[in-house]
Amino acid sequence: MLDIDGLASGYGARPVARLGHLTLAPGEAALLTGPSGSGKTTLLLAIAGLARRHAGRATVGGIDLHDLPPARRDRFRGRSIGFVFQDLHLVTGLSALDNVLLAPYAAGAPQDRARALALLGELGLGDLARAAAARLSRGQAQRVAIARAVLQKPKLILADEPTASLDDEAAAAVCDLLLAAAAANGAALVIATHDRRLRERIARQVAIETLP
Repeated sequence: MLDIDGLASGYGARPVARLGHLTLAPGEAALLTGPSGSGKTTLLLAIAGLARRHAGRATVGGIDLHDLPPARRDRFRGRSIGFVFQDLHLVTGLSALDNVLLAPYAAGAPQDRARALALLGELGLGDLARAAAARLSRGQAQRVAIARAVLQKPKLILADEPTASLDDEAAAAVCDLLLAAAAANGAALVIATHDRRLRERIARQVAIETLP
């Protein structure tokens, strides 16, 4: 499902981080580890075709997004990759539910309101489904972003520090949801983190190389 070989990414002409090799079958999970600022986010963005690739390859279901023209790349990403960004990109004037439903809307896919509500309920946000995103705490907003990422049952789930703002109980629920979503949908799951709580839960861990 996911195959990475020597992927290097960065900004402008300078690569800042490299991931030597990682292969994940459907339903498998791995952590990208490294200290804050080491380049984990950049590599996640490169896997999704959102940041420049300086070297190597990253394929999702045999497709390298960097080989696709922009319009096809956006369609493939929208339907096949769920991304939990560290900067959550919620629309503050919309409800939690409508933010979750933005994912299929942007990809031109049907909006499954029942599944969206169920996901919010699993994350302890059932009572806040119709609350404006602007009213949510950081931890609540982060869980909305996770529900949005897994709504369409993607082939690959990428999560950038998804538990950084959460207490232990909420962090465990988020980890459970991400692992369950990957297993149920046959998706590969890659989490960039330095959270020891996740490192205790997920055995497969790959340290990235920060480039000079």
